[in-house]
Amino acid sequence: MGTIRENLEQWEKEYLSPYAALSMNSKGRLRDEEQCDIRPVFQRDRDRILHSKSFRRLKDKTQVFLTPEGDHYRTRLTHTLEVSQNARTIAKALQLNEDLVEAIALGHDLGHTPFGHAGERALDKVCPLGFEHNEQSLRMVDVLEKDGMGLNLTMEVRDGILNHQTSGNPFTLEGQIVRLSDKIAYIHHDMDDAIRGGILTEEDVPRSIREVIGFTTGERLDHFIHDIVTASYGQNTIKMSEPVAQAMKDLRDFMFENVYKNPNAKSEESKAEQLMVTLYNYFLGNLDKLPKDLLRNINNGETKERVVCDYVASMTDRYAINMYEQIFIPKSWPTSMY
Repeated sequence: MGTIRENLEQWEKEYLSPYAALSMNSKGRLRDEEQCDIRPVFQRDRDRILHSKSFRRLKDKTQVFLTPEGDHYRTRLTHTLEVSQNARTIAKALQLNEDLVEAIALGHDLGHTPFGHAGERALDKVCPLGFEHNEQSLRMVDVLEKDGMGLNLTMEVRDGILNHQTSGNPFTLEGQIVRLSDKIAYIHHDMDDAIRGGILTEEDVPRSIREVIGFTTGERLDHFIHDIVTASYGQNTIKMSEPVAQAMKDLRDFMFENVYKNPNAKSEESKAEQLMVTLYNYFLGNLDKLPKDLLRNINNGETKERVVCDYVASMTDRYAINMYEQIFIPKSWPTSMY
């Protein structure tokens, strides 16, 4: 009788689709290490991501609306959980590796900046090396987590994290699931938040789109997931049917025009971008103010620009604002009452 891990690996081999990524066939890790006797490799990766500091920081990072006044707006963490749930539902229906999709989904935004894509734009503009949050997410798990040791994840999870954006092309079906799940998650919940915030009403959504994929946010999410399962079942690819894929593209274009570029929803973004640029320039000129583990990376040959990006990008919204106030906002001089 084998170990629990070996029994689980055998179950995957017997039950999962022939197109699934099997734990026993993983391409391995950057550094070899002893196998766990209980958990297959992708489950182990999922656990490492879930227990990481960068995962916990997602709870205080903006999804779309900066510091919204309300308890029910999404953060980067709740976005990540919704991506994970969508991906797991699709993977289970297609008999693909649920542990792998969960690990990729939970890790895909670990390198995201504070203040959402406003923070990403700011760092990409000011850093001569450029900045992309998917690349930073991979850097987070490879280099920055665990005081510079990284999480030493499998190649399949690393590939899915790096290639989760529209331009990406993951080599596993599980990675392709997360890539699509990310899009349907943010289209769904950003519209839900926009309606809650009075930016949109359901009737603003073009009827031509609603007639194809549904008349509420819930109907549309359900339709997206069912369509992916139906179009991909028994095939070595993950896709949508043509009508639904076109409706999603049209809905995404509608969201960009009416939400992502809406001056009311985005009125504070220019301030957030300036804050990020100011912090970047400050730490670039004051390297001694960086945490010691990041200074060590400079001493080991990393460029100062990349390491400063590492620090500023890892901040939560609240931490970045507090840091800015601490450095740049004058404080009152304490005086005696007598």
